[in-house]
Amino acid sequence: MSEEENIEKSDQISGSAIKRWLPVGVLLTGMAAFFVFDLGQYLNFELLREHRFSLLEQVAEYGLLAAVAYIALYIVVVSFSLPGGAVMTVSGGFLFGAVSGTIYSVLGATIGAILLFLIARTSLGAALKEKAGPWLFKMQDGFNKNAMSYLLVLRLIPIFPFWLVNLAPAFLGVSLRTYAVATLIGIIPGTLVFSLIGAGLGSVFDAGEAFTLQGVLTPEIIGALVGLAVLSLIPVIYKRFKKSRIEGEEA
Repeated sequence: MSEEENIEKSDQISGSAIKRWLPVGVLLTGMAAFFVFDLGQYLNFELLREHRFSLLEQVAEYGLLAAVAYIALYIVVVSFSLPGGAVMTVSGGFLFGAVSGTIYSVLGATIGAILLFLIARTSLGAALKEKAGPWLFKMQDGFNKNAMSYLLVLRLIPIFPFWLVNLAPAFLGVSLRTYAVATLIGIIPGTLVFSLIGAGLGSVFDAGEAFTLQGVLTPEIIGALVGLAVLSLIPVIYKRFKKSRIEGEEA
């Protein structure tokens, strides 16, 4: 092999390595910047209370552009695994109303989750896998048995942190299609609940009352989400029942 061919091959390898690791580098840099510069201070309900009239005026003035900006910010929060998804969803309901807020939040969260899934699966960032830790293996059995139903359950009930549910399927061989569909469907009920809470947040602010998510997540709401999660497990239960029945007949 000539020297020119060696150089060309080396350049190709270098270019491939950059393409592979650049997304992970950007992701980790963004996460570090969030905590170093304390950007979390801009994702809280007190700040929303303080600037609510200004934000509502901007939403009314810019319309679709404001919605696009909100979705883009939501994508950043999810794809960089930043804390603040619940605040974003409630704020979406407050700023855009329950229905529009739900749609925008679902779009932002789904797109952000898909981007993170693709980065984790293609770049195989060791730091991301390390971040998942032993929880990753606790989820492996469920994904192996029925990825769609198991992921729906994890989306409906926060058994594991949201960022972990975004990462784990990429490391456990879940297909992009299954991941995207389960994410889109699974986050709708919870997102709608938080958006409805956000739509009524104005009266809480007007009354000068303190607001916390723990205070509005009633047993009825939690019970409804658990019920939906149980329904999503029906395919798994049926599959096991059918398998046991076949094994019994064979015996």
